[in-house]
Amino acid sequence: MKTLRMLTSGIALCCASMAMANDDLMTLMDNPAQWAIQTGDYKNQRYSKLDQINAENVGDLQVAWTFSTGVLRGHEGSPLVIDNMMYVHTPFPNIVYALDLAQDGKIVWKYEPKQDPDVIPVMCCDTVNRGVAYANGKIFLHQADTKVVALDAMSGEVKWEAQNGDASIGETNTATVLPVKDKIIVGISGGEFGVQGHVTAYNMETGELEWRAYSVGTDDQLLVDPEKTTHLGEPIGVDSSIKTWEGDQWKIGGATTWGWYSYDEELDLFYYGSANPSTWNPAQRPGDNRWSMTIMARDPDDGMAKWFYQMTPHDEWDYDGVNEMILTEQEIDGEERKLLTHFDRNGLGYTLDRETGELLVAEKFDPAVNWTTGVDMDPESETYGRPAVVAQYSTEQNGEDVNSTGICPAALGSKDQQPAAYSPKTELMYVPTNHVCMDYEPFRVAYTAGQPYVGATLAMYPAPDSHGGMGNFIAWDNTVGEIKWSIPEQFSVWSGALATAGDIVFYGTLEGYLKAIDATTGDELYRFKTPSGIIGNVMTYEFEGKQYIGILSGIGGWAGIGLAAGLTNPNDGLGAVGGYAALSDYTALGGQLTVFALPD
Repeated sequence: MKTLRMLTSGIALCCASMAMANDDLMTLMDNPAQWAIQTGDYKNQRYSKLDQINAENVGDLQVAWTFSTGVLRGHEGSPLVIDNMMYVHTPFPNIVYALDLAQDGKIVWKYEPKQDPDVIPVMCCDTVNRGVAYANGKIFLHQADTKVVALDAMSGEVKWEAQNGDASIGETNTATVLPVKDKIIVGISGGEFGVQGHVTAYNMETGELEWRAYSVGTDDQLLVDPEKTTHLGEPIGVDSSIKTWEGDQWKIGGATTWGWYSYDEELDLFYYGSANPSTWNPAQRPGDNRWSMTIMARDPDDGMAKWFYQMTPHDEWDYDGVNEMILTEQEIDGEERKLLTHFDRNGLGYTLDRETGELLVAEKFDPAVNWTTGVDMDPESETYGRPAVVAQYSTEQNGEDVNSTGICPAALGSKDQQPAAYSPKTELMYVPTNHVCMDYEPFRVAYTAGQPYVGATLAMYPAPDSHGGMGNFIAWDNTVGEIKWSIPEQFSVWSGALATAGDIVFYGTLEGYLKAIDATTGDELYRFKTPSGIIGNVMTYEFEGKQYIGILSGIGGWAGIGLAAGLTNPNDGLGAVGGYAALSDYTALGGQLTVFALPD
């Protein structure tokens, strides 16, 4: 009974009415002792006000306890902590554990869905899952097979289930969900199988589908008002999407929504990005392919879009636009503004006004980026907001069955889904990056439902004429678009960062190191090697007056797919196997949570 009494202090709020946003969840997010959402807060800042662990003492960190998940392959995302309960998830088959922190991590309940293993080969880049969500006394899981499940947070009992997609046509899921107001907002994966990407809202209490907005399609599918929904301040107009595709190809156009979501409760808008158009062969889909590769702002009540910004029209390199949108209030040109910052796979760091969609900054956050000379920032120009493509690195201009070499970044981008962090103390963003280039050869491919619809062969390698490694961890000023400092890494930094009021930033490496960095100088203050490579996101919480740092290790994801799936052909894993072959010299498969604290 002790466990239930302690737990209900946070979860009893589940019966409270919901106002402008979900009151229960917002109360928990405002308490730094909790880690109540994968992104740290609705703004995706991944910042903690806890400062017991700080730049002066972080070098004394010790392992406090560990937990084996019992599953191999890539462990992305992080645990949640709600009062004395920690919720830990795994890759496929997407097990969820509830651990009682008051009883040395005793397993209170375990949920193990029975999923068809045939979904595994349909997941393009490992069987990862980016974690569960909490709201109103429930834990929400979006499984690999696209089933959305609501579990009672105290007992693990299934409260409702909803089928969000169809794995037989290539629809899968790797992402977490966003609880907003009385809804759960979920995306979909499957761009490499020619699905039609969408975002969907389900009723938090019943699981009933409330609305669905497609990324590409007709205006009624898009949930847009042609005269009120804008792109760079101008109305998008009628049939804005289908006019930019040839024939009916938009029906298999990709633009999936498997990334991170953020929410501004004052503007009552949520933000996310759409992914690559299908296929990867640009010659087969002439046009801008709207609205793939697009930042989207929508009303959570009905899904209606307020504004779009397409970053990479007519994508030629698989530069998905799904990475996180970080919301801040900062000054630009002496004016305080509500900003949205996005580090895109295409290697450009964007800052926009999140109320209007105005483009304020678009600069390279990796100096190796060469496919573009930059974005046209002149609002009076016909090409305003478009990147200028360098012909040498254009897979479209070079043509089908031609191997375009030396393109930077590679398809996995200068940053993939691994989320950055922001510190309001330094006003800097801390960004895990990939320093990787590629060769890209497109070829003609036919669409068959449920079969890969890629149409390109890739090879990846470290950026030439650089430090020799495949990653950097950088500090970025999003108001001007400048790197403040950069830490070279041997492999891509595939771990999500954490910034804290203790003036430190944490991240993990593919070799398995948890590192602590001085938030101002970038100096390394601490490192510890966990049992397997880290692609999870660092989190922190406080329990019984003591601050803890937690990280999931378990090599995998796109960068680690060779190890995770036992692949050896260099071109497998959409080109990643060869590029990251040396990882096997440094780490091995595993699935473990490691929790750190200062000594007593």
